[in-house]
Amino acid sequence: MTRRDFITLLGSAAAAWPLAARAQKPDLVRRVGILISGAEADPEMQARVAAIRERLDNLGWSEGRNLRIDIRFAGGDPDRHSSLARALVALQPDAIIAYSTPIAAALRRESRTIPIVFVNVSDPIGSGLVASLARPGGNLTGLMLYEEGIIGKWLAMLKEIAPRLARVALIANPKSTPYDYFVRAAEKAASSLAVEVVPSPIENVADIERVIGSLARLPNGGLVLFPDSTSIQHRDLVVGLAARHRLPAVYAFRFFVAAGGLMSYGTDIIAQYREAASYVDRILKGEKPADLPVQAPTKYETVLNLKTAKSLGLEVPPSLLVRADEVIE
Repeated sequence: MTRRDFITLLGSAAAAWPLAARAQKPDLVRRVGILISGAEADPEMQARVAAIRERLDNLGWSEGRNLRIDIRFAGGDPDRHSSLARALVALQPDAIIAYSTPIAAALRRESRTIPIVFVNVSDPIGSGLVASLARPGGNLTGLMLYEEGIIGKWLAMLKEIAPRLARVALIANPKSTPYDYFVRAAEKAASSLAVEVVPSPIENVADIERVIGSLARLPNGGLVLFPDSTSIQHRDLVVGLAARHRLPAVYAFRFFVAAGGLMSYGTDIIAQYREAASYVDRILKGEKPADLPVQAPTKYETVLNLKTAKSLGLEVPPSLLVRADEVIE
């Protein structure tokens, strides 16, 4: 090799080295936190996490390459929200997905800078999470679960399937859902349906047994289960008590009906988690929560369990049956 050839070869190698070094440089790893109110062992909670992971992966965020996900489960215990929020914020993630109004509020108390994307929140303005739906301001945005008008729909469905309905227990844990928001809407809608609504707050299994048993002592009762982590955690108990006392009930989520509940009317919750992941993607790419509008639900689905209706001695009216998106037989 001549001296000129050696110098040329050396120069080529030196020029190529930075390119090779850059190619081998690992991706910047971003960190995303998830705080869920339910139990880790609950298949429904795992389905939500899987939806987030799948959407993020589809958008180019791969765990082990450029993404780390830290997940915390409250196990259906609202008293753990604050401590779990504090621990998650201490990790200084680039964004956090918050399941439910109380969890979003707990995270907001811990940080006014980390972007927070909420799901399963029904009154974000009244709860003080955002300034407006179009321009949230601050460090929170996300997806609304239900607007107050849905309460009238739940009551009307009960009256339709049980025309003699006279009173309805409104069941949820005020620590895990904006209970008063739902109760006020129910009281407005009840008079036009000639039913009495009975606020029935719960916090534990004993409360669930007490309020359902109390309603069952009088004829022509029914149940509305607001979306909350306590009733979700104990959904088999709720569905079983409704069956034992022969009480018609309407639920906010399909999985209650799959477990033997009578009927549900609500949004596709898994789709909401996918959309939450899409918002996280936009935040990781530089957008700010303050500029991302809160999304309101646009699609609802009705699910009926005909086997349960038959066991309760109820005849499903054709008008309700034809509106059903899914019928479980």
